[in-house]
Amino acid sequence: MSETQESKSFFRKHWEGYKEFWGERFSFLDNYSRFLYPEKPLPHWDSSVVEEFIASDPVYGPTLKTTRKAANFGAVGAAVGAVSTAACAWKWSKSPHGAALSFAFGAAVGSTFGLEIGSHWYQLYRLDTMASQVKFYEWLQKRA
Repeated sequence: MSETQESKSFFRKHWEGYKEFWGERFSFLDNYSRFLYPEKPLPHWDSSVVEEFIASDPVYGPTLKTTRKAANFGAVGAAVGAVSTAACAWKWSKSPHGAALSFAFGAAVGSTFGLEIGSHWYQLYRLDTMASQVKFYEWLQKRA
């Protein structure tokens, strides 16, 4: 049973309009749907599989290796940000929920800041990191 244009609610009409509007603007996301919603799930992989890809691909392997090294900056930044902000919150307020919230916020900010530092440290702006990730996922699908 389909609804006619007159019987649709005000919000449903506008929602459909916005959905179509934003769907056109974010159509590039369809390029990644094969990785986000694959027909069969990707096989389990760990660092040894990544190292195997890095050794086998002379073009995208070094880029992926550099990207993985830069991700360590994000992990360290998250740890430092979380612990330091939670410690300051606990020192000044002695509030457990405030310390927990500042721990989470500090981890998010520290991770973001660390990833930016890593990106500039390894000059990732010169590399096509998305292409190396895509090639790795394609290689992983072929390997399975």
